[in-house]
Amino acid sequence: MSEAPIKIDIQGLQKSFGANHVLRGVDLTVPAGKSLVVIGGSGSGKSVLLKSVLGLVKPDRGSIKVDGRNVARQSAGDKKHIAAQTGMLFQGAALFDSLSVWENVAFRLLYGQRNKRAASKDKAIECLAQVGLAPEVGELRPSELSGGMQKRVSLARAIASDPQILFFDEPTTGLDPIMSDVINNLIVERVKAIGATAISITHDMASARKIADEVAMLYQGVIIWRGSPDELDNSGNPMVDQFVSGRADGPIQMQVRKFTRR
Repeated sequence: MSEAPIKIDIQGLQKSFGANHVLRGVDLTVPAGKSLVVIGGSGSGKSVLLKSVLGLVKPDRGSIKVDGRNVARQSAGDKKHIAAQTGMLFQGAALFDSLSVWENVAFRLLYGQRNKRAASKDKAIECLAQVGLAPEVGELRPSELSGGMQKRVSLARAIASDPQILFFDEPTTGLDPIMSDVINNLIVERVKAIGATAISITHDMASARKIADEVAMLYQGVIIWRGSPDELDNSGNPMVDQFVSGRADGPIQMQVRKFTRR
């Protein structure tokens, strides 16, 4: 059986903001149809990496190839190429309060692809069903939903355009452990159902273990380890071991500023 072709190929990616060198030479590949989870602490550069692939941040150096096309150049054609085939689940759901739930799910269909409202609504209701939400939920406003339901709606929106690539930004942030597992299961199910290539960023190890085919750890702007979820507990890397176990003591030292009362 032949290996899956590389869908996303990141090489030598660098990005700085003034004197803050966030990405220092990231090398990362994602085969088509596979789910890669990038872990790392706050401020490690996970979000900048994701925004770079999405075309929201322009790298200083390096390449980001999608289907062999270097979208890091960020020409109009590059942006259209990446946008046309991606879906995104944002950390805070990022739903539009002024729109109904079904209009949120069908947002790209309505305003990007200019599809008819009736057909777009049918597709939205279908996607809501795929994440376990009844048709009547589509008539509600996002403010009427719980945090877990908002995450489901955001996932339905991400898959509504049948994307080839899915991005998940801290998909379980703010959810209790049970709802987090529900969302993780839905992500695994939907990614496999549409055969998408997925990149997720998270510091939630339960989520990483559940949704990843492979896990990569980003630390100080570079990938320091990559392996299967089963290898996380025996990575042989002291920084990965510390992060996975959540220990304060270890080679990763958090910068803690102490304040004194005057």
